Amino acid sequence: MKVLIVDDNEKVREVVRDYLPVEVDEIFECADGSEALAFYRRILPDWVLMDWEMPKTDGITAIRQIIREFPDANICLVTAFDDEDIRAEAFRAGALRFVLKDNLFELETILVSELEH
Repeated sequence: MKVLIVDDNEKVREVVRDYLPVEVDEIFECADGSEALAFYRRILPDWVLMDWEMPKTDGITAIRQIIREFPDANICLVTAFDDEDIRAEAFRAGALRFVLKDNLFELETILVSELEH
């Protein structure tokens, strides 16, 4: 399984990597939503784990860009903000899942369940 982690904080990307299940055998990273579509095109990941708040292009905008070109993309918004408006906006943009950074253990459940389908 290939996963793309999009987050402007290198330490957060490292922590997210630590929560990925063993089934993830390829991990790619980029530091801003502005790079996400180009990375997606190049590697065609099985899942994108997208931060919400980034300096150049926020996660919602990046999700829209990816979904516009790849409507079947699997994207999970990973954020520190437990906000219903952000959650709703992420789903409207095309995200399939929403995970809080203080509940990263949920990533394993999401990614493993995808393998079982």
